[in-house]
Amino acid sequence: MFDTLSQRLARVVKTIKGEARLTEANTDAMLREIRIALLEADVALPVVREFISRVKEKALGQDVLQSLTPGQALVGVVHRELTTLMGGQTAELNLATTPPAIILMAGLQGAGKTTTVGKLAKRLRAQKRKVLTVSCDVYRPAAIEQLKTVTAQVDADWFPSTPDQKPVDIARAAVQWARTHYHDVLLVDTAGRLGIDAEMMAEIRALYDVLKPIETLFVVDAMQGQDAVNTARAFGEALPLTGIVLTKLDGDSRGGAALSVRHVTGQPIKFVGIGEKLDGLDAFHPDRMAQRVLGMGDIVALVEEAQKGIDQAAAEKLAAKLKSGNRFDLSDFLSQLQQMGKMGGLSSLVDKLPSQFQQAAAGADMNKAEREMRRMTGIIQSMTPQERAKPELLKASRKRRIAAGAGVQVQEVNRLLTQYDQMATMMKKVQKGGLKNLMRGMRGMMGG
Repeated sequence: MFDTLSQRLARVVKTIKGEARLTEANTDAMLREIRIALLEADVALPVVREFISRVKEKALGQDVLQSLTPGQALVGVVHRELTTLMGGQTAELNLATTPPAIILMAGLQGAGKTTTVGKLAKRLRAQKRKVLTVSCDVYRPAAIEQLKTVTAQVDADWFPSTPDQKPVDIARAAVQWARTHYHDVLLVDTAGRLGIDAEMMAEIRALYDVLKPIETLFVVDAMQGQDAVNTARAFGEALPLTGIVLTKLDGDSRGGAALSVRHVTGQPIKFVGIGEKLDGLDAFHPDRMAQRVLGMGDIVALVEEAQKGIDQAAAEKLAAKLKSGNRFDLSDFLSQLQQMGKMGGLSSLVDKLPSQFQQAAAGADMNKAEREMRRMTGIIQSMTPQERAKPELLKASRKRRIAAGAGVQVQEVNRLLTQYDQMATMMKKVQKGGLKNLMRGMRGMMGG
C-alpha cells in the first residue's frame, strides 16, 4: 500500500544519511521532499504541517546537530515522529470487563465491516475465547447471511436476526443470549451507508447507548484517501470511538488514510486487514509500519510470518529423515512448496524486506513466480506416491500422463524435475557437511 510513499521517502532517507553535517538549508530541502511525498500519498494537509513542524524543531536541535552522524540522527527523528503520527505504541484490544466484552463495528458500506467481524472472531477464537456474532444490518439481507457464513468458517457462534426486526431489539436480544450462554465476546456488525447521513448516525448512536460496548471500532477502507478523513471525523463526532481498523491495506492506495485517520480521530489504529481470507487481520505496530514506510523493511513481521507458515512437526520430520540418511524426495519438495504458500506468497514476503532488497527483487515478476509455484504443486500432485518416492521411475510415458493430469506440457514436468534435482543436491550437502556445504551449494546454483 505504501509503495509510492516508501520509495520516495527511502530516497530521502538515503540522501539524509549521507550528509556529513546538517545546515538549515539542506534540512529544509529534505523536509520539502518529505512534505511533497506525504501530500502525494494523500495525507491530510494539517497532518503534514504538524509532522514537518515537529521534525524540523527536532532536526535543528542539539542532539542531531552535535551527533557524530547527523544525517543518521535526523533519520532517527523522522522515524520517531512517523511512529508517533501513527499512534506511538501498539494498541491492544481491551476486553477487561465482565463478560461478554461487547465490540461494536462502525463504518461506511463497502469498508469491509462484515469480513472484519469474521477475521476478528477468528483471531479471538485462536485465543480460546468463546465468541458470538450478530448483524444489526436490517437493510441488506445479504449482510446477515454473509455474517452467518463467515462466523461458521471461523468456528464461532452466530445469533440470528431478520430484516423485519429493529436493530436496537436485535442488540438487546444478542446481549442477553451472550450472557446466558457464557460468551466471552460479542461482536456486533452494523449497517453501513454509501455516504454519511443523519439517520445512520442516529441509529448507530442508539445501538451504542443500548450496548455500552467496551470497544467501538471504526472500520475504514485504506483506499478511500481524503474521503476517509471526512468519514472518520463524522464517526468520531457521533461515537466515542476506541480504535480503528484499516482494511484493504494490500490495495493500490497511497497510504494517506493510515497517516491521517488516527490524527483526526485521536484514536489508535488497532488492526489492519489484508486480503479477503479470514486470517488476514494483523495487529498494527506503528514503529514497524514507520520502518516499512521509510524503506527499512519489517523483519520482525517477516519472522512472524515464517513462524506462522512453517509446520514445525513437518520441519522436524524432514530434518530427522535427512539425518538418518534417507533421500529428499518429491513429497518433501511438495511440502516445501506448500509451506511457502502458507507464508502469504512471495510478494507479501518481499514487501516486508528493506528497500535495497525490494529493489533487487523489482525485476522479478512475483505473480509469475507464484503461478510457477502453483504449477509445480499441481505437477507433483499428479504423480503417484511411488513416483514421488522414486523420481527415477519417471520415463517418457509417465511424464506424458503427469503432464496431462496437471494440464501442462511435458517440458514443464522436465523443468520441475531439474529444480527438484538441484534441491536434492543441496539437501545431500546438508547431510554430508551441514550448513557450510549448503551455502557452497547455493553459491554454485547462483553461478557465484
